[in-house]
Amino acid sequence: MLTQNAKSAAVIGPDGKTLTLDDLPSPDIKRWVTRRKAEVVAAVRGDLLTRDEACARYKISSEEFEGWEALYDRFGVKGLRTTRLQNYRA
Repeated sequence: MLTQNAKSAAVIGPDGKTLTLDDLPSPDIKRWVTRRKAEVVAAVRGDLLTRDEACARYKISSEEFEGWEALYDRFGVKGLRTTRLQNYRA
């Protein structure tokens, strides 16, 4: 992980590429695909932004973000697909 002082300037994203704040999805995003969710999870875990900052930026609840993390940990990026959610939450 690439770091700079207290907060990271860049982290390694879910696809293995460097991810900066400019690379994150727009705060106005309307359609959440798996890659975008995984990028936000990676950004928080890499201290690119805090969980609270991510929730405020994307207007999601802490519980929703925790769900993304849990699904990502258990099933990887594919676990973040909303069309397959019922299969993974069993």
